[in-house]
Amino acid sequence: MRSAPSAAYIEQTAGRSAARAARRRALRYDKNGMRPPKRTYVLLSLVIVASLAPLYYALLLASSTAADIAQNPIPSLLPQGHLLDNFKRVVSADVDLLHAAWNSVVVSTGTAVAVVLLSVLAGFAFARLRFRGRSVLLLFVVGTMAVPTQLGVVPLFMVMRSLGLTGSLWAVFLPGIASAFGVFWMTQYLSAALPPELIEAARIDGATTFRIFRSIVFPAALPAASMLGLFTFVGSWTNYFWPSIVLGSTNPTLPVALQLLQTGFFKDISLIMAGVLVSVVPLLALFVVVGRQLVAGVMQGAVKG
Repeated sequence: MRSAPSAAYIEQTAGRSAARAARRRALRYDKNGMRPPKRTYVLLSLVIVASLAPLYYALLLASSTAADIAQNPIPSLLPQGHLLDNFKRVVSADVDLLHAAWNSVVVSTGTAVAVVLLSVLAGFAFARLRFRGRSVLLLFVVGTMAVPTQLGVVPLFMVMRSLGLTGSLWAVFLPGIASAFGVFWMTQYLSAALPPELIEAARIDGATTFRIFRSIVFPAALPAASMLGLFTFVGSWTNYFWPSIVLGSTNPTLPVALQLLQTGFFKDISLIMAGVLVSVVPLLALFVVVGRQLVAGVMQGAVKG
């Protein structure tokens, strides 16, 4: 049976509007032309509600006052009128949130770019290059994911202190540039998406390994690399454990700065939740801006014409 044309082919022949319609049909129907059962939509709706519930609870707390929260952990099921006042308190607090947010942007962006580049390079090597000890080395890389991060904190801190990097953003950036999950992710993706015949044909034409990576491997890995970069950015943006140890309060990232809001013996929950919402807004904006492009790229890379 002949397969349906891909969205990229439809866009080339019939235009973007027809391609968008084809993507919408692909989301509504499976490969046999059948609609998914209604219970699928019900299950997805429940998952969405469960995912948004903590964020909505934070909104309720951020729009209330500390006195209301002390009397009732859930002051109201609807947001109150103190949200803007709490935002102003967060901005005017002793903690420099703008500087902390800039530190998070620098660290998260740099870590995401480095992880994507190194993971695609390593994935290409494990997937399509043949060298001695390849399987053992890949098994070792995957095995490192079973080691808890907390076990390496003390020696890692000693290394950073001996290098004079404590308190610097380099101490947060350097340990995160290599990702065992990223290497495994890109290895599996390139093993399925990159035909070995294509690599051999490029070598016969005289292309070097770097030219093959630049012109063939990286474009083929772009859908999976985009998702890996997004996940890495979010993970680095929300990382609190290691930055709180190596940076402290002198040069914090945004999660560490939010923790500094709860100083003293009294915790102002409304102020802390307002700061949490401030830190979540950039992530939501990122998903709104690039989410559709990433999903379209993954679908385009997964559908064969």
